[in-house]
Amino acid sequence: MARKRFEYEKYGALFALAVLFTVSAIASPYFLQVQNILNILRQISYTGIIALGMTFVIISGGIDLSVGSMTALVGGVSILTLNSAMSTFGEVQAIIISIIVAIIFGAVLGAANGVLVSKGGIAPFIVTLGTMAIFRSMALYIGEAGVFRSRSNLYPEIGMGKLFGIPYPVIVLFGMAVFYSLLLRKTRFGKYTRAVGSNEKVAKYSAIKTNFVKFSTYMLVGASVGVSAIFLSARLNSISSTNGGQGYELDAIAAVIIGGTTLSGGSGTIWGTIIGAFILGIINNMLNMLGVSPYLQGTVKGLVIIGAVLIQRGRRNK
Repeated sequence: MARKRFEYEKYGALFALAVLFTVSAIASPYFLQVQNILNILRQISYTGIIALGMTFVIISGGIDLSVGSMTALVGGVSILTLNSAMSTFGEVQAIIISIIVAIIFGAVLGAANGVLVSKGGIAPFIVTLGTMAIFRSMALYIGEAGVFRSRSNLYPEIGMGKLFGIPYPVIVLFGMAVFYSLLLRKTRFGKYTRAVGSNEKVAKYSAIKTNFVKFSTYMLVGASVGVSAIFLSARLNSISSTNGGQGYELDAIAAVIIGGTTLSGGSGTIWGTIIGAFILGIINNMLNMLGVSPYLQGTVKGLVIIGAVLIQRGRRNK
């Protein structure tokens, strides 16, 4: 009986994806078209990349509500850097500089959250709720509550370009998933992250630097935000300071939870998060195809999150 429960916990998200995929294919003749599948993957790539880093944060017992606002701020700074660098360097060099700045700046903002959580001893929910407001306010101030616009004609290729028909953001999403999966499963850092999330006191007694581990997970999700902000700002060659990245925190956390990572920390997988993101993408896609109001998509998403948490609670009570 224990073996059956274990297998269900391990493959539950994959089973749910298979059922949803089958139902969607029956409900709409357009669902299985290659272009539609690629569109779904492109749409989930922005929040999916963030969700990869969020997986580490939640496994360690934390949470980050600031990633949506952080995306707008990092994306805006990236575009400002690009425009400034183009006056001194060539266009390609300026784009490379802006990419590096975005990833480093994202990591720095994530590190700020990490310091407040690990050294400050403040609850992650409170810290990231506060920085969510701070980052959005900074984006609005720097962008004068408007849109950050790039002057580059080449920059949009990063967001809209394809390799063998596959969009760049999708390639990066799966490339990062492979790397993050190895980091979580095969390295000491991944082992320590799970240990801290399972029982922080025991982890301390085992000579694990718990504060450093928690700090590192927030820095990791910040760097992930930097990558996502690059693709999001490149897609339209601009990013809004008011609604850029809006709701990304909900999508990222939902993907992680639906993928089987427990909110209490200690367990989870990167590929489960990818499956969770894909499930959300399919749900949104089918709602659009069936003509359901986009205003109701948040309701469906919320119900899915609540359902996933209830399932996790039921497993723990068994």
